[in-house]
Amino acid sequence: MADMAYTILVADDEPAIRTMLEVILSADGHEIVAVQDGKAALEYLQDHTPDAMLLDVKMPFISGFEICSRVKRVRRLRNTPVLLLTGMDDDQTRDQAKMVNADDLVHKPVSGKQLRGRVAQLIEARQGGTS
Repeated sequence: MADMAYTILVADDEPAIRTMLEVILSADGHEIVAVQDGKAALEYLQDHTPDAMLLDVKMPFISGFEICSRVKRVRRLRNTPVLLLTGMDDDQTRDQAKMVNADDLVHKPVSGKQLRGRVAQLIEARQGGTS
């Protein structure tokens, strides 16, 4: 397990899911920035560069797909791993995730262990595996 603490942006419009994700991810000592919609996520990203992002696909104002697509066009942010969270397990969702260059697509409900593993894997791969 990595002994590095990362900053992870979590955007989900469901308070219960936000809380669950915060609890799961902070168990590894990461700092979690939780926001309730896409607009708040973009506002945070104007001044911050998290180590990873967990974005719900369906949110008010701006979807996770749209945020991901914007993030990947910003030089400062484009190497930040983006995990899209979705309740839908269908080809259209998967295709759209690929189209916006999401690093991973996670289906709800997600197990804590699985999620922590995937987040750590993506961050470490992005940082060349060295800390």
